[in-house]
Amino acid sequence: MSLYLVELTSAADAQSVLADLAATTATEFIEAQVTADASRIFAILEADSADDVAAAVAPLEAEASDPAEVRLVGADLSDIKAARPEAGYLVEWDIPSHIDMDTYLARKAEKTPLYDQVPEVSFLRTYVREDMAKCLCFYDAPDADAVVHARDVVSTPVDRLHALGRIELP
Repeated sequence: MSLYLVELTSAADAQSVLADLAATTATEFIEAQVTADASRIFAILEADSADDVAAAVAPLEAEASDPAEVRLVGADLSDIKAARPEAGYLVEWDIPSHIDMDTYLARKAEKTPLYDQVPEVSFLRTYVREDMAKCLCFYDAPDADAVVHARDVVSTPVDRLHALGRIELP
């Protein structure tokens, strides 16, 4: 089984979209984060194939991205499954084409301890796409400026920064 990211946009209530997604049987719902304005949902599913994920999201009242296989970095999958922890902010970074997975992981291991210089920000976890198109990094922080400062400390850009809303997950 692999992890997949699906990004959803919907005019429907995010809570109902997530409930429908969690009810599918071809995938296991791992977690979802919803932007504060409820315009986008970032869902992580575990499945045997991208086709299973595409089939699971097809009936939803939402526009869905193609499923992208992702790797979880900085957290344990069993902890995520058990707690489905919330985050306050999500940073999307469009990874430059010259960075491969090994380079990314080595850089991540080298830079992560630098977050200790920014105690008001907690780095929670990252999902990096296996195709290296981008990664999603989750944080708890008092505000967006603190997240940007933490990213500066680890010398990693911010392509898009989303405040995340609180939602009751299925």
